[in-house]
Amino acid sequence: MSTLEKIKSYTPPTLHCGRETYISFNAYDPAEGRMKRKRIKLNAIDPKQRKKYANDLIKRLTEKLILGWNPWIEKENGTAYMLFKDCCEKYRQYIDKLLKDGTYRYETHKSLASYLKNMLDWNDRRLIPITYIYQFDKDFCVQFLDEIYINRDNTAFTHDNYLGFLRQFGHWCCQKNYLKSIPTEGLSVLGRGAKKKKRKTIEPHHLNMIHDYLEKKNKHFLLASYILYYCFIRPAEMARLKIGNINLAKQTIYIEDTISKNKKDGTITLPVKVIHLMLDLDIFSSPSSYYLFSEGFMPGKNKVSEKIFRDYWVRYVRKDLKLPDCYKFYSLKDTGITDMLRHQDVLSVRDQARHSSILMTDTYTPHDIQKANEIIKSYEGDF
Repeated sequence: MSTLEKIKSYTPPTLHCGRETYISFNAYDPAEGRMKRKRIKLNAIDPKQRKKYANDLIKRLTEKLILGWNPWIEKENGTAYMLFKDCCEKYRQYIDKLLKDGTYRYETHKSLASYLKNMLDWNDRRLIPITYIYQFDKDFCVQFLDEIYINRDNTAFTHDNYLGFLRQFGHWCCQKNYLKSIPTEGLSVLGRGAKKKKRKTIEPHHLNMIHDYLEKKNKHFLLASYILYYCFIRPAEMARLKIGNINLAKQTIYIEDTISKNKKDGTITLPVKVIHLMLDLDIFSSPSSYYLFSEGFMPGKNKVSEKIFRDYWVRYVRKDLKLPDCYKFYSLKDTGITDMLRHQDVLSVRDQARHSSILMTDTYTPHDIQKANEIIKSYEGDF
């Protein structure tokens, strides 16, 4: 018998008269995986009207049972009977398509797929795992978040990321009519603490070590590092950047809205130091349609994953130079913004970083250049 046939199985409602008057029938309980008896007491009904009421109720119950209604499931649509694992698989196919179409970045897809797998693995290990999608409720979400935050001793940041995933998954289930409401309603984020960036910036002597190492071993990866440090172009954007986006005459790189993280286009100033390295690598002898970074970080017609930048950084740069784990490839961007703020005005840095506001840029401002305003020091008001 199929899953849906089991859920729709029942015995006809029957009236029982005696010390207690009630209607009973058996129906399959998906949560317990067995047929279960349902009783509806009628003692509160006027004895004179009880038999007529019972006959009418039996008729209504029979009609509902024939149409697939299940008394143990409050959902009214048949999609509530879908297996939880099948629903999760459909969601995985959905995010795979978003990645293929370019709507999701690789890192976004990777995170969502990881959250989904961890949720399924945790459910399989539970004493009584949920079986059907209607059981994906608030209680399930609360227990899963407790597992992530308390039992696994993760940070509030991780807790909030998982809550975001559960909200997105629940919203998708509602759109597909698997659920009637989002089960995370009423659940709050724990908060991510201070707004200051927590990634470790790279010390100047380590920057020199990285430069000397890459200049000898891989100048094309040095160019990628320059573009992250001087131009603040994200790895996901670098992987989609084409030679045609570079204008030597204007000393600019144009970031199209189709490759930008915030879906907005922008123009970035290209420092002379970066241009000199590009000329040294003979970048502009390649067709303008070529990606700036393809196989081997060299220009080519094939698009590569942004993952190649992080992998090379971890497997070679950081390992060979014995740099601390807190130095990520993305730390070059944080370090570049921090260093530029020591020499340039915040508005120029904001535009180069394509930040939406000065407040975002200000989160990078190093403490040693945060000082009192000289004009305000001697200011005297009317008070």
